[in-house]
Amino acid sequence: MARSGLAAAARVARWADAALGPGGDSATADGKATLSDATAERAARALGLTPAQVRADWDTARLAGLIEVHGDSARPGWRLRAWNRDDSAVLRGWVALCDAWSLAHPEPEEYEAAAVAEVVTAMPQVLSFLQLSAGPVPVSQLLDLLQQRVTELRTERCEVDYVPQPEVSGSDAARPDAPGSGTPQPDASGTAGPEASRTEAARQDAPRAHTSGAAGARSGPGTELRPRVPLQRPRPAPAVPADAPLEPLLDWALRALASVGALTYGDGQATLTPLGSWAVWVKLEQICVAAQSPAGNIEQGAEDMLRGCGRLRPNAARAEYRAWLAARPVGSAVTELIDAARGEDALLRGLAFEALRVVGAPAEPEVRTVLDEPTLRPYALLWLAEHDGADPEDAHEVLTREEATWLWVDTAAAVADHGEAPLLVRHLESAVQPTVPALLAEVRAVGHPRTVQVLVALAAAHPDPALAKAVRRAAFQVHTGG
Repeated sequence: MARSGLAAAARVARWADAALGPGGDSATADGKATLSDATAERAARALGLTPAQVRADWDTARLAGLIEVHGDSARPGWRLRAWNRDDSAVLRGWVALCDAWSLAHPEPEEYEAAAVAEVVTAMPQVLSFLQLSAGPVPVSQLLDLLQQRVTELRTERCEVDYVPQPEVSGSDAARPDAPGSGTPQPDASGTAGPEASRTEAARQDAPRAHTSGAAGARSGPGTELRPRVPLQRPRPAPAVPADAPLEPLLDWALRALASVGALTYGDGQATLTPLGSWAVWVKLEQICVAAQSPAGNIEQGAEDMLRGCGRLRPNAARAEYRAWLAARPVGSAVTELIDAARGEDALLRGLAFEALRVVGAPAEPEVRTVLDEPTLRPYALLWLAEHDGADPEDAHEVLTREEATWLWVDTAAAVADHGEAPLLVRHLESAVQPTVPALLAEVRAVGHPRTVQVLVALAAAHPDPALAKAVRRAAFQVHTGG
C-alpha cells in the first residue's frame, strides 16, 4: 500500500535524479523548494503528465523524503536510493508523509493560525481514538473529542497574574468607597470630584507589572501578592472568532489525512486505513520506547549518552540507544553520533557506530560521507558491509591490512582507557597478524596517535616477561622515532 501510494512521487523523484542530477541548479526557482515552471513543464513532457500533476507529485516526494531540496538545487533522498531493496525505507517515507498531513492540504484561510495549530496538536488523540475503535467512527463523536482536547489545550495555557494590592482592613474592605477599593469618592456635592476622576483614570491607565520572585520581595510594607482575576489579554481579532465551531477545521483535518492515505472519510464517518493504523501504532511505540530509557540518558547529548552506555551490557545499551533515538529526529541524532565518534575517546567511537547500527538505513548517507576520514574509515566500512548484508564475523574482510591494524590499535586504546588488564591481553588474539613481532612491526608503521600508550599498557599487563620486554622496546622506538 505504501509503495502504490507513493509510486507517482517516486516516479517524479527518479526523473529528477536522472534529468537534473545530484545538485542540479535548475530544480527550483525561489529557494523554497517550489518547482520552477521550466522544470515542471520539462518533467510533464517527459512523464506524460500535466505541470499541475508534476507539482503535486513533487510536493509529495519532498514530504516523503524521496527528494531533498537545498536552496535552488535538489538531490535524491536516501529513501529513493533504498526504494527497491528496503521495504522499511518505503514505510518510513510514508510515515513522514503522514506526519506532514497538515502541509499536504491547505487549511481554511478564514481561521487564524493559532486555531489551526490547536487542531493539529489535538489530532493525534483523535487518531488514537480511531485506532482503538478499529472501525468507522461518526464524525460527530470525533468532533466532541476534538472540542474536549482543544479546551484542554486552552486551559493549559491559562495564566494567573499577580500584582501588588494595598492592604485594606476588613471593615474598610466592605465599603465601596474605601481607599484602594478602586471607586472614586464623592466630593461635597455628592459626585466624584475632578481630582478623584483624574486619579482613577491614571490608575486604570497605568501599566500593571507582573510581580513575582525577587520583584515580589520589593513590594514594600503594606502590600501583599494577590491573584488578579484572570483577564484575556487583547488579541488581534481573527477572521473567525476563537470560539467558532470546529466542524470546518475537523473536516479539513480529516480530508488532509485522507489525501495522504491515513484514513477514509465520507458519509459522516471516518475509518483508519491499515497504513494509518500502523502509523499510529509506530508513534505510540516510539513514545513507549522513549519513556523506557533504562539508564536515564534520554535527555543527554550523544557523547554523555554513549559514556553512560559504556557501563551497560550490550542488550541494555541497545535498548538505551533505541530510547535515545526515539526521542529526537533521526537526522540530527545521526549527526550527533558521528560528531561524538570524531572525538579522542576510542570507546565513544566504537559505541557511536553501535548506536548507528540501531539507526539502520537512515544513517547510510552520513556514514558514507566519513569514508575519507582516516579515524572513522574502518568503522564506516564495517558498518556499510553489515548494512549491505555481510555477516558481522566476516565483515572485517572489507578492511585492508593497514585499516585492520589501525582499528586494532584504536580498540586497544579503548580497552586500555576503560577496561581491565586481562582484557587487553586477550585483545592480542584478535589481531590479523600471525605473530607478535609482525603485529608490532605493523603497529609501529600504521601511525595511530595512541600507539605508544597502547604498547606501554600492553607491556604492563602481559604476564610473559620476554614478550613484555619486546613490547616496551617497540613503544620506546615509536616514542623516539626509531
